[in-house]
Amino acid sequence: MGEPGAWGEITAGLKVSRPVLVARLLELDAAGALTTAHVRAGAQVGGVNVRTVWRWLEAARTEGRVERRPRARLELSDLAWGVLAQAGGNVAALHRHMKEAGGEVPSLASLHRVVRRDVEAGRVLPDRVVLRREREEQQTRQAVADLALVAGPREGGAAKTSTPPRLGPEATSGLSAGESGAVAGVALPAGAKLVRTSSVRAVAEAVGQAMATQGAVCVFGDPGRGKTAAVRMALGEVPPGWKVTWVPVPVRPSVAGMRRAVFDALGLPGRFPHTSALADAAVAGALAEARVLVVDEAQRLPARCLEYLQSLWDHPGTRITLVLCGAGSERALARLPQLASRVVAWQEVPRLAGAEVTSVVTGFHPLWRTVPAPELTWIDQSCAHGTLRTWAALTAHLQNALLTTADTSVDRALLRRLFKRVAPPL
Repeated sequence: MGEPGAWGEITAGLKVSRPVLVARLLELDAAGALTTAHVRAGAQVGGVNVRTVWRWLEAARTEGRVERRPRARLELSDLAWGVLAQAGGNVAALHRHMKEAGGEVPSLASLHRVVRRDVEAGRVLPDRVVLRREREEQQTRQAVADLALVAGPREGGAAKTSTPPRLGPEATSGLSAGESGAVAGVALPAGAKLVRTSSVRAVAEAVGQAMATQGAVCVFGDPGRGKTAAVRMALGEVPPGWKVTWVPVPVRPSVAGMRRAVFDALGLPGRFPHTSALADAAVAGALAEARVLVVDEAQRLPARCLEYLQSLWDHPGTRITLVLCGAGSERALARLPQLASRVVAWQEVPRLAGAEVTSVVTGFHPLWRTVPAPELTWIDQSCAHGTLRTWAALTAHLQNALLTTADTSVDRALLRRLFKRVAPPL
């Protein structure tokens, strides 16, 4: 640093940047008047060592550079982020993995700095437990699918996807049970088909009305009633010029996490921006075209995340219809009255009415067509209680029981055993 004593008294309170200092010293050098006294004074007002000032001058003479040499920004690949997620966010484990892989490896401190920088910019690090659970669920679904291929070859394996409906009640009211096939994003037992119930038609009408006004709609109801399936069926075919984007709610959602979730769901090109302003500008640009933005499991969103979604909807350059879906989503919206006031349709998905149980479940899966209507009513009253998810689970268990046990008949004794598998003990 600069020397104390007289120099300190003369330069007290003076501070100057590197470009200004180097430019002045070069002028003195060109005039042949540069002395070591000038360099010492420059070091004092620049807050650096005298040798540093001489290096600055050398860089300016040989390279024409008066600023610090730019350093390459360290970026982590998606593969590295995947390793970090598997390690539960342990940066040291990622550092060991990179060393074992070979090649140039940054220091541990640099890795910590890069991870902290990207997380603060909105990069979401998946929870290790969630990743393991998702992997196990995927393996289970694949195993069930493989079993179904053996169980029902005459049914042609997986259900075929038929043409999805147009929005609006006039487009769905004439469809009979079982006329629709599978819908992307909805897990079904092998051979099952989605059925257009009265609730599905009501959701389609509500979403269609919201799209007509580019408003917001809230689809709510108890778990397992088919809210997500109803919304997916309603949006299976949208009017020309519209697009549909499903935004997954991240684990322990934050505003930064929701911003990243929307960015990824829109499939925007390039890496996620490192500032919220750039990310918001990119998202707003993509939402300038007519689009339905669906947020499932919206009940998990805190008020600040809902405010972020409202800001997207309120942005003057966006053209979106916001669909908030989930069990308890209406209570989540109650925490933000300014967004709740913008909802043009509140659509509850009720339990399956007793009068339509027989037509719905026989259209849902051919397995139930061999069961008499009174028995179907008994099953619904004893176990399913009008919950479509329970009917789906019961169908899968019944399929496996018929597959794995020879000469099995569908009677009340078998059904009572299966009831215990799909409902927790009271």
